[in-house]
Formats: sequence, structure tokens, C-alpha cells
Amino acid sequence: MHKRPTARTPVRTGTGIDFHGRPREERRLRAGFIGCGSHSFRNVYPALQYMPLDLAAICDLDESKARAFASRFGACPWYTDHRRMLADAALDAVFIVTGYDAKGRPLYPDLAVDSLRAGAHVWMEKPPAAAVRDVDRMADAARAAGRNVVVGLKKMFAPANAKARELARSPDFGSISQASLQYPQYVPTKSEFERYFRGNAPVGGVVGFLDHLCHPLSVLVALLGRPRTLYFERSRSGGGVAVFTCASGAVASLSMTHGASCQAPMERTMITSDRGRHILVENNFKVSYYKGWSLPYGASPDFYRGTPEQAASVWEPEMSLGQLYNKGLFLLGYYAEVREFCDSILEGRAPKGGTLEQARIITEIFEAFAKGPGKRISFGSRGHRG
Repeated sequence: MHKRPTARTPVRTGTGIDFHGRPREERRLRAGFIGCGSHSFRNVYPALQYMPLDLAAICDLDESKARAFASRFGACPWYTDHRRMLADAALDAVFIVTGYDAKGRPLYPDLAVDSLRAGAHVWMEKPPAAAVRDVDRMADAARAAGRNVVVGLKKMFAPANAKARELARSPDFGSISQASLQYPQYVPTKSEFERYFRGNAPVGGVVGFLDHLCHPLSVLVALLGRPRTLYFERSRSGGGVAVFTCASGAVASLSMTHGASCQAPMERTMITSDRGRHILVENNFKVSYYKGWSLPYGASPDFYRGTPEQAASVWEPEMSLGQLYNKGLFLLGYYAEVREFCDSILEGRAPKGGTLEQARIITEIFEAFAKGPGKRISFGSRGHRG
């Protein structure tokens, strides 16, 4: 029986650094970090330099990694036991970037529950779990502790995708009638899913599917919410196409282009309205908004007509200047997802994205794929509990 922790409101102030490199006094969080691996080294620890937080403790099962990361990212205390860190460090928040256990299941549920019960808010990488029941377990712990949880669904935080979502929700666009997404993803066979869920060893194709399906689905869920049905077919080479229906009446397709070159732009999203407009996001980088005007068919010798308000609008960052907006940490969504986590805590509100409710929807879809191709799978109307 775990006693509900007393709420800790982060009221400490300290010296931060703004985007111009100037020191400033601000409210700051005291944070710990569980995990010292390749991905966290490249993408998550570096994002912390822009955040209103102080890295107070680092933990990894490998002592040499914990020691090295603590030296590189803050000369803070290091641990090889996360429970000891949680007991000693008096943390406001914990970042968790780990991996999979011997069965190929994400390690996040137990680590997150322990952190929440210790009174810390939690940011964790994706995928949070391989089963909806584990997402619900974390949600129960978050609700009991009165703490926020954000899952690193970076694609919904990428500025290009966020801009597309903003445009799609504008009165000018109308309503979304269709969304089409492309992602280079292998689709496991039904037998691979069965071996994964029934066995005691990881199945590479399923673990990879769990790990990467979060990316296109996070964009889909951010645009259209929880789908009503799923139908998919799988090619013999491992690619596939999935079709989703939504309560709004919109439909969405996900083309899983396994076998395509990974040296070319790998992702593409097209959002179609009911008013002769569409939005195109290419490689999470370039956003184009095409409005609904046309020229007389067969009778117009000049295409360059229409006002600027009628013509297409294009957003694409320049890559010549040393700016924040063209750095990978910002373009790929790492900054925005971590910043939303920090801001939600400091402002005393629920997070606006990367929520456990959204993570639950994605995990539910992952489990649905295990039922195999060629059948219409219904998700009903049940959402996240609470």
C-alpha cells in the first residue's frame, strides 16, 4: 500500500539562460534522469540545456555510463539504482529513456510508476508500453499522485506537423475529410505477433513495429483523435496499407513503405479538406497549403494568376544561418515535447500533447494489428479511463 505523496509545487528560482545567451532568473525544476544510452545522449540530454530545470541526479544500471553522463551533463550525483535516486534526490520531475526487457517489452511502466509514487512528474520516451493495461497502470499511478506524464511522441511536436495541424483547424480550411500518411515501416506477420505475445523472447519485427509505429500514429491521433475502425493489408515483402475511419466521418490511410530507400525523404502527410484545400507536409520539414481556386480547363494560357491569398503558401526553413529553428533538436520536435512537459508542471496544468490518453490510443492500435490483415477491427467508443 503506497501512501499518496504530498504535492510539491516547484517554487525554487535559479539562474537560467535565454535563447540569446543571457542569464535570467526563473522558476526551475529539479530533475533526475534514468537512462544513459545512445538516443538520450544525442537527443534528450542536449535538449535539457534549453529547459527551466536543473539536472540533479542521473541513473543507469551501468556504473561507467552513469558516472560519464553525470560528468558530461552536470557533474551531478549518479546512481545505479533508480529507487535509491528517487529516495535521495527530492526530485520534481524524472526523465526516463531506457529500452526493452528480455521479452522485448518496454521498461517504462515499472520505472514510471515508481517515479510517480515517489512524487515526481514523469517524461518518458516512446513507446510507453506494449499493452493497454500497462498504460492504464501508469495512468492510475499518475492520477493517484496528482502528477503529469508526457510521452515523447515527437512527431506531433515537430514544428512542421504542428503548423499543419494549426492550418487544418483554421476556419479557412474547413473540416478534414481525409488524411494520407506515408512511413517506411515493416508490418509483422500474424505469426510474429503470436510469438511475441506468447513467448519469452523478443521478436525483432514486432519490437521494431512497436518502436516506430508511434511516429505516424502520433500525427494521425493529433489530427483526428481516436479512430473507430482499422482495416489493413500486408504485402508479401512486409509493407502494407492501413485504412482508418473516424467518428467525424473522415478517413485516413497509412502507407507503410517497407523496402523504400531510407536515403530519400521517408515521410509524407497530406490532409484534405471538404472545401477544395489541402495541406502537404514533406519529410517533417516543408509545409505547403494549397487553396481552392482553379483555372478554366482547356482555356487558360496563363497559370500565374490569382492573388497571394488564393495561391499556395509554403513554409520551409533556410539552412544557411546558425539559428535555433534549423537545428535538429527543434525541427524534429525534441525541444517542443520536453518544453511542454516543463511548462505544464510550472503552470500547474495538464499537458496538451504526448498525453497518456494519446499513448493509450496508439497502444490500442498496435494491439489491433496483432489480429492480422484482411479484417475490419472496431475500437468502439471507449476512451481513456478518466
